[in-house]
Amino acid sequence: MSDAALEDSDHSRGERFLQYDQLQSLLDVLIADRRTIVGPTIEQQAIVYSEITSVDDLPRGWTDDQMPGAYRLKSRNDDACFGYVVGPHSWKQFLFPPVATVATADKTTDGWTMDTPMEDPPRYAFLGVRACELAAIRIQDRVFLEGGWEDPIYKARRDASLIIAVNCTQAAPTCFCTSMNTGPRCKSGFDLAITELADGFVIESGSVTGSAILDALDTVPASEAQLADGEAARQQTVDQISRQLDTTDIRDLLLGNLDHARWDEVATRCLSCTNCTMVCPTCFCSTVKDVPDMTGDHVDRQREWDSCFNIDFSYMNGGVVRNDVRSRYRQWLTHKLASWHDQFGQSGCVGCGRCITWCPPGIDLTEEVAAIRDSVQPNVALQETER
Repeated sequence: MSDAALEDSDHSRGERFLQYDQLQSLLDVLIADRRTIVGPTIEQQAIVYSEITSVDDLPRGWTDDQMPGAYRLKSRNDDACFGYVVGPHSWKQFLFPPVATVATADKTTDGWTMDTPMEDPPRYAFLGVRACELAAIRIQDRVFLEGGWEDPIYKARRDASLIIAVNCTQAAPTCFCTSMNTGPRCKSGFDLAITELADGFVIESGSVTGSAILDALDTVPASEAQLADGEAARQQTVDQISRQLDTTDIRDLLLGNLDHARWDEVATRCLSCTNCTMVCPTCFCSTVKDVPDMTGDHVDRQREWDSCFNIDFSYMNGGVVRNDVRSRYRQWLTHKLASWHDQFGQSGCVGCGRCITWCPPGIDLTEEVAAIRDSVQPNVALQETER
């Protein structure tokens, strides 16, 4: 893992300022280091993460307008490079690929020969990672690297990756990172962190690698005024966040109300389309299938993303365990917000709001939790009064 993963790094040497027209120099340094830069760009009317080589590839002057079940791009009144929130992509796809070959089998005259392919991992530089996404990567580290078994594909890609974070200077109505203590400011887990101002970028290093990159750029010490402007821009994001999730005793609340009527109600709206799990930066469910070639002499065993909303996901012993939408939505929400604590000692949600934006009927998990909480609390108060 890169030294960006070190919590509360000692390598920050004070924030520096990079002029707006010098941003390309950062990309040039990364390219000279043989890094594949993955950053925000516009494709199919959305801001997605893809390979970039120039600042002209960035969504300059564009932002995203998000609501439950709705996402639209619209122009800004400035040329901000990072003046958006989050889109349908997460960095998960580059560390935990949607499809990966985990084994191969070849038929020979002596029988079948099995092999485990070893990938030469790409040397990614992730540009534009938000605070909630840093938290999501940390959660995936917990799943794939710290559970007593390491996923070799994830580990190789994670070790070879460099992270350049960008502090949020605006929030969407679907954001609730403040409820999950994951943002909006980037505090650790990065090599460099950027705050975009009108005339340039305040940059801080969070690792030895980040400091070396910063040394290669034409920067000056950030002035008190620039630091104040950066703090004001970040505080503006905090002030814009209106959606909240009350996490008080949330594990016991959800697992103690598995037969609540709200699960039936939300099932009438849920399409079981898997959108929420596909855009989620922490979901890690997968399945494995064998893919033979046309001759039948070679077989690839492929791991693919899966979703607990797929009806076959819970197939076992000749039948499906979760045969209705009610049980599948309940499984997703209770795992994400409740039993995830039992498995990994933390929540599986980072408050990015993607599952709200990209849900076709606009189902909002914060509203679902609040509905259960509001209906249960009066009963608890009545029981206390009776006692």
